[in-house]
Amino acid sequence: MTGPLYHKGWYHLFYQYNADAAVWGNITWGHAVSKDLIHWLHLPFAMVPDQWYDINGVWTGSATILPDGRIIMLYTGDTNDVVQVQCLAYPANLSDPLLIDWVKDPSNPVLTPPPGIGSKDFRDPTTAWLSPGGDRWRITIGSKVNTTGISMVYETEDFVKYELLDGYLHEVAGTGMWECIDFYPVSVTAENGLDTSVNGAGVKHVMKASLDDDKNDYYAIGTYDPIANKWTPDNPVLDVGIGLRYDYGKYYASKTFYDQNTQRRILWGWIRETDAEELDILKGWSCVQSIPRTVVFDKKTGSNLLQWPVEEVEKLRSHTSVDFNGVKLGPGSIVPIKVDSPSQLDIIASFEVDKDAIFETGANETESSYDCPTSGGAASRGKLGPFGIIVLADDGLSESTPIYFYIVKGANGTTETHFCADELRSSKAADVDKIVYGSTVPVLHGEKLSIRSLVDHSIVESFAQGGRTVISSRIYPTAANGSSGRVFLFNNATGVSVTASIKIWKMDSADIRPFPFDQQQL
Repeated sequence: MTGPLYHKGWYHLFYQYNADAAVWGNITWGHAVSKDLIHWLHLPFAMVPDQWYDINGVWTGSATILPDGRIIMLYTGDTNDVVQVQCLAYPANLSDPLLIDWVKDPSNPVLTPPPGIGSKDFRDPTTAWLSPGGDRWRITIGSKVNTTGISMVYETEDFVKYELLDGYLHEVAGTGMWECIDFYPVSVTAENGLDTSVNGAGVKHVMKASLDDDKNDYYAIGTYDPIANKWTPDNPVLDVGIGLRYDYGKYYASKTFYDQNTQRRILWGWIRETDAEELDILKGWSCVQSIPRTVVFDKKTGSNLLQWPVEEVEKLRSHTSVDFNGVKLGPGSIVPIKVDSPSQLDIIASFEVDKDAIFETGANETESSYDCPTSGGAASRGKLGPFGIIVLADDGLSESTPIYFYIVKGANGTTETHFCADELRSSKAADVDKIVYGSTVPVLHGEKLSIRSLVDHSIVESFAQGGRTVISSRIYPTAANGSSGRVFLFNNATGVSVTASIKIWKMDSADIRPFPFDQQQL
């Protein structure tokens, strides 16, 4: 994911692409456009590795839209000497809504690794924001010093000449190389997104880094002091790289942009493959982009973001839905839900847990702690969990992907809710990852437990509690695909009953094809 933007009625998606094979290499910028973020038209490549400063790859970059409408694209190039440098490009014709042609600035590279930074540890410039004086622009770039992940800030007037500011915007020991950094404001009072330059009262700033060491995207919420060139996390325990993640599944190298058309901040992420590279080569493609998500501050908890699929995806829903309300799920129960075409679904489910049973459960009757990845999945039973939905399952459950909650009760009587996705039995194929993903999810007093899952053949994106915790599952069903797939409600807890409601829409396919240049109008 690189340089997303909105221009003259079109959303633009640029992405790293290898035209030669479904493996890493020959990194070129693919380019697609959309009117609605769902249906996409492929355009010719935006940029190819054809200069000494990017001959080994046109890597990740970010777009900045200036007040006069000009578009600045900064990206990382990998030189003929395998040095990571920052480069400047811009549209050849700003009046072209499709932005087909791009020009690389003759001053490239505009930034090279500063002293003390490794030649392979200097990449992925962010969208720029205005300095306090309003006359200069700032960007941040990720790197590391030994094993400390860092965020450096540069200031510029013209995007050609830069000054490295003293100190680091932020650093976290032990987190390793920070790549694909994102830095943006969120409103703590309003529902709309904010332009990247906004700061002041009622604003927090999100710092996100993709950790090269473990290939996960971490974020933290804090306060930005532009005078001191410092960002400070609200909670150091939940700092970048050691606390919250955008997504607890296969999700990496994400990027947000401010959609000035709808005043939303929209997040894109890269969902990687989990099968063998040889299989990717055979099928001729590898990796997908996630459904775009809106990002807002969670005003109820005050401690996390809310991610939610953009509303445009609902245009793919069928006109009618399958609805079941008040389904009683006793301990150990499973209920099939009849759905045609279960490989493309939008599912919303809610669960009410027997509060008396939770109150009467002693702390010594549940685990003192729980961790989705080491739990053994949905087959491992406890007093207060697991319970949820099962998607992409066959009739006999030889293949299945449960998305579920698991509650534990502490010695002080408080409960902790975990949200998990179990891929241990998601596929009979041998050469695929089979892991349980997940983490805790905040649940406030009086809230029902809720799941929304977007099912698309081999991808399941699941959102708990309105998007407080999100899991993207990359799976490869062999028996539970097409019309043979099934959906279930289940409760595998031993000591609590659950009342469930579920609403399911069949989903049409997005229209993704080459741009029809022979047509006069779209």
